[in-house]
Amino acid sequence: MHVIVLGAGVVGVTSAWYLRQKGYDVTVVERQRKAGTETSFANGGQISVSHAEPWAGPSAPMKVLKWMIRPDAPLLFRPRMDPAQWRWAASFLRECTSARAAYNIRQMVNLGTYSRSCLQTLRKDLGLNYDHLEKGILHFYTSQKEFDAAQEPARIMRELGCDRQVIDARRAVELEPALSPVRHRITGATYTGDDESGDARKFTQSLAKKAEEAGVRFLYGTDVVGLEKASGRILGVNVIHDGQHQTLRADNYVLSLGSYSAILARKIGVFLNIYPAKGYSITVPVKNEEAAYRVSLTDDEYKLVFSRLGDRIRVAGTAELNGYSRKLNLTRCRAIVRRTAELMPDAAHWDQAEFWAGLRPTTPSNVPYIGRSKFPNLFLNTGHGTLGWTHSCGSAAALADIVSGVRPDLDFAFTGL
Repeated sequence: MHVIVLGAGVVGVTSAWYLRQKGYDVTVVERQRKAGTETSFANGGQISVSHAEPWAGPSAPMKVLKWMIRPDAPLLFRPRMDPAQWRWAASFLRECTSARAAYNIRQMVNLGTYSRSCLQTLRKDLGLNYDHLEKGILHFYTSQKEFDAAQEPARIMRELGCDRQVIDARRAVELEPALSPVRHRITGATYTGDDESGDARKFTQSLAKKAEEAGVRFLYGTDVVGLEKASGRILGVNVIHDGQHQTLRADNYVLSLGSYSAILARKIGVFLNIYPAKGYSITVPVKNEEAAYRVSLTDDEYKLVFSRLGDRIRVAGTAELNGYSRKLNLTRCRAIVRRTAELMPDAAHWDQAEFWAGLRPTTPSNVPYIGRSKFPNLFLNTGHGTLGWTHSCGSAAALADIVSGVRPDLDFAFTGL
């Protein structure tokens, strides 16, 4: 049985791998010339089950209003004449209750824990090398208010099996001495020892190579322009390859086009409440090993995540809800450099920072679409927001089960089940 996977980011490539392991004939369609060169290219690098607190929470509406006047705000909403943006915003507000936040945390922790286990097994079985570190993730707080607000989500995560422990500044610095210069500013921290970090692009491209060796076909440089449907099924994918219009046909189709999934799905009457949240990152060469962190960090006040990738430092964060433009906003890039250099002035060559921006496919709840659409042979694995790297292997393993007619061994609100 033939399956076409649309998209060769980390979610699409893992989907192709797990489907191939189930015995399917798999083709991956990707508009770029390599796998992992859009949203997966320079993301934050964390495998972070502990980052399961959704953006939509009781305090979010007031924060968003306050941040609208700040060009360097962690979450920036720029109103546009775009019905999709306003529908997304209205749904986001409905998710901002304590009950909905608790429910969404449960979904993300369950998926994240399962996915991390899948990744660890895959890494061991295939011998993948992607600058991964197994040193946990340390959330630190320089605001007492933010630290206090983290207590309840951390408690919920512990109840769900994510061991996110609340610790003090002294213990935080013991775990990561690079925080010593700002110890006096740290009001508290949490630490999840089982979390990891690694280069998502390296992982995606390494797994794509393994998938090709296993028989998966990759059609790079191929634009997806539409889906054909009739009699309640998908009949084919319309693409442009080397300037020629073609129709690719298969038995089943998997939609993993990130932020563009919603646009393609809308053409065939499938509504996905996904909107692009443009995120930024900096990648900087290490200057001083003793001053540079190795434990992956999260600065919750500024919504930044820090990962160590070999001899490089990666810091990513902020979200800009402002359409599909990937143009760099240098104000936001420099804000990341400024905050990181303030925390760890001697860690890296800050004047050599490489800037990047990518579109994260974000749902109002931060919970992705995984499962079957209203078309029985069109499957969804998209909308992972900031956690595509964290959730990719688990999403893909679960989706391969669903395509095979098996309910996944995972407590999650799958689409169409």
